[in-house]
Amino acid sequence: MRAQDPRRGILLMVTTTLVFAIQDGMSRHLAATYNVLMVVMIRYWFLAAFVVLLAARGTGGLRRVAATRRPWLQALRGVLLAAEICVALLAFVLLGLIDTAAIFIVHPLLVAALSGPVLGERVGWRRWAAIAAGFAGVLVILDPTAGALRPAAAVPLLSAAMFALYALLTRYVARTDTTATSFFWTGTTGAVFMTLAGIGFWEPMAPADWGWMAALCLTGAAGHWMMIRAYELAEASVVQPFSYFHLVFVAAIGTVVFGEEIRLHVAAGAGIVVGAGLFTLWREGLRRTGGT
Repeated sequence: MRAQDPRRGILLMVTTTLVFAIQDGMSRHLAATYNVLMVVMIRYWFLAAFVVLLAARGTGGLRRVAATRRPWLQALRGVLLAAEICVALLAFVLLGLIDTAAIFIVHPLLVAALSGPVLGERVGWRRWAAIAAGFAGVLVILDPTAGALRPAAAVPLLSAAMFALYALLTRYVARTDTTATSFFWTGTTGAVFMTLAGIGFWEPMAPADWGWMAALCLTGAAGHWMMIRAYELAEASVVQPFSYFHLVFVAAIGTVVFGEEIRLHVAAGAGIVVGAGLFTLWREGLRRTGGT
């Protein structure tokens, strides 16, 4: 077991959120010009090569890392995450970075809500109250008083639900499989799925955009590696709250690069969701340490 270093873990998590925010900006640019399935497919080709290289260099090689007691669940995880990324990119195009990220941050609350039926964990009334408050924050973001709710808002909500299910399945397979094994299956099965789904949508890409595509692939692999390393250096309850910096960085990129606007109701609703999420994480930490 590696030595814990909470400060480095927190720094890595904040850096990870910045890398993922930059990745979101590049994804928004490419998905607005090219087919979403093709963009995600190329990204997964690089990710698959990255995880295979890591596995081959590890002790025991590919055979040890690929070994799992739950192959069908691992495959489902990989397909689910790939599909979720496609939905998220579509949301970037439809709603922009800021509104998408503001709605997507509800996913930790969905994880808490579904941890009972999926994992058999107990969810107390305080966490249920936080979950309800978080969804009230989503309603503030959607601003139903302004008229009919935008149908496009369902897209990032679907993305959040898919990612929450992916996170729950990841926690479930972690009972028997290592992080390296789950990472390997995420990259390889996702690449197979995206190749089947996206190869028919191949289209020529401008030379400059191949540069953006290469940067997207590199930041994707680097971001996943840093996130895994952050969780190795510190407990999830320590580093997870800092993942909300992603919303700050996305808002900065959305306003500066894409000329998006941070509307008051979106900022207020996002604040409610973040507060509810932080409370849920705090309660989860108490539960794991035997608190009440």
